Amino acid sequence: MSTNDAQGKSPDAQSADPAPHPDLNLLRTFLAVYRSGSFTGAAQLLGLSQPTVTTQMRALERQTGRQLFERLPRGVAPTAVADELAARVAPGLDLLAAATGPDAAAGRRARPVHLAGPAELLCVSVLPALAPLVAEGVRLRVAAGLTDALLDELRAGRHDLVIATVRPRGRALSSVPLADEEFVLVAAPEWAERLRGPLAEEGPSVLHPVPLVTYAEDLPIARRYWRHVFGRRLSCPAAVTVPDLRGVKAAVTAGAGFTVLPRYLCAEELASGALVLLHEPDEPPINTAFLVQRPGVPDNPHVIRVRDHLLHSARTW
Repeated sequence: MSTNDAQGKSPDAQSADPAPHPDLNLLRTFLAVYRSGSFTGAAQLLGLSQPTVTTQMRALERQTGRQLFERLPRGVAPTAVADELAARVAPGLDLLAAATGPDAAAGRRARPVHLAGPAELLCVSVLPALAPLVAEGVRLRVAAGLTDALLDELRAGRHDLVIATVRPRGRALSSVPLADEEFVLVAAPEWAERLRGPLAEEGPSVLHPVPLVTYAEDLPIARRYWRHVFGRRLSCPAAVTVPDLRGVKAAVTAGAGFTVLPRYLCAEELASGALVLLHEPDEPPINTAFLVQRPGVPDNPHVIRVRDHLLHSARTW
């Protein structure tokens, strides 16, 4: 009787033994690639070189015997196998990171929280809301920009939290609704006196000769208002473009023409009469802002404090 027979195993059964479990470093790197959507982003998050990340992912794919990511022209896309693996390993790795991270030691000073979003919302609502946390020792590093670029930077590890004007797609980022912003059509009193009556009687074509002040050349906010409220395409060009809605508001308040603004940004001017509503639709257009972060438990506890405080404060915006 052979040794294999004596042990009740055939040679084929011995060769089918399961592969060894991947080590934690490979799984951490895998999770970073999965959440950032690219090898480059994972390398920045982990402080590794991109070739090291590539080598580790090849090693993990050899160990699992399955393809984990499809290479794209820009980044990677997880396969179904990667989705399943991430669901299995993420909770444990996140708990381990939270317990052993650089800020886990009691009394150690937490790193600054890197927060980004639209400049106007940051300045008018977000920073005033976070002032109590700053007084308690939370440090902030704030950046302003457009949503698509900020979300790319979040995936790459440059930010901890991003306030986005659209919900991000995919599984690499998690998001929750933060606040709704209502858009209003406004002008200075001298324009409003001339326009409100004709606008109600004849429709939005009466605004075409009036200077339009807007955020960008493609009229993003005004176009949305026209489509939602008037059911037609906005065809008049911009007279003034200012890449900051606070500048748009200043120009219109001074009498430069008309514009569409978020109500929160011009609430004081509307209350004082410095700006006047040109139109009051039954259902004004509304956009939802989202608070976005990478999935998992951050290793900086102040990220959680800032996130929770913003979600609570936004109820009153």
